[in-house]
Amino acid sequence: MATVKVELFYFDGCPNWRLAEERLREALAAAGLAPLEIYHRTVETKAEAEALHFPGSPTILIDGLDPFPSPPQTHGLSCRMYATPAGLAGAPTVEQLVQALTNAR
Repeated sequence: MATVKVELFYFDGCPNWRLAEERLREALAAAGLAPLEIYHRTVETKAEAEALHFPGSPTILIDGLDPFPSPPQTHGLSCRMYATPAGLAGAPTVEQLVQALTNAR
């Protein structure tokens, strides 16, 4: 089985990053990748956010790629919204994350 690198970028003031982490852990288990480590990266300044092209918190990267690309926007310390089957939300659904992890294999 190929190794997948999963990263979670966020800023401390974001109310949704812990929900994203919880869903990501559920998705890893559902995809059979449960022991896989999630690498956390706190984005602390606007300058850092701009340098990283950070589209908002939380951002999940799988093998360095954002599986939920958003339209070009200003980068910075802001909350990110995701399109889900139930409408806009602060984190992708477990099912969306499972699909992204499966596609990355």
